[in-house]
Amino acid sequence: MYRKWLEFRFLIALALAVLPLSAWSLSTDQDIVVHVQKHGQDIAVEVDCPVDAPWSVVWEVLTDYDHMAQFISNLDYSGIKERVDNVLRVHQKGKASRGPLTLKFDNVREIELVPYREIRSTLISGDMKASSFVTRIEEVAAGVHIINSGRYTPNLWVPPLIGPALIEAETQRQFGEIRTEILRRAAVLRAQK
Repeated sequence: MYRKWLEFRFLIALALAVLPLSAWSLSTDQDIVVHVQKHGQDIAVEVDCPVDAPWSVVWEVLTDYDHMAQFISNLDYSGIKERVDNVLRVHQKGKASRGPLTLKFDNVREIELVPYREIRSTLISGDMKASSFVTRIEEVAAGVHIINSGRYTPNLWVPPLIGPALIEAETQRQFGEIRTEILRRAAVLRAQK
């Protein structure tokens, strides 16, 4: 019964999300390209986020798990629980909200750092069946890009059209917040020189 209630809440949240889709397109993060595809139960996500900042600052922000809740609005808590060399165990809790509905999440991920190039993230426990993502920092002709790709399998059913649109908008917003923090830290670094 509880699972049905969660599925119902999720569907209502997605339905409410359809109305403001046109407002999302007015975002200042339009240059952050997000593609979401549903393959059966799996959700595939591809992100290309350009950022005009030093490579070291991009890496610093992407791996700042102990402070992520300060600059990513849907996180209530983020912290490193364990660290062995370049492998971290990260616990994050938060909520995604649309209209009057809020869906909470609580996940533990194993993060493998390939210093200054790549971050590999795999779900260990939490509110999804599975999740695996790779985030890379790449030099592109126009500058530095954050490239994120992976798949996850939610515990709840995601409708084919509305679901991917909502996930795209939320992902674009989240990467916009990450980029804002990168740019803020880059400005502080420049001011110190």
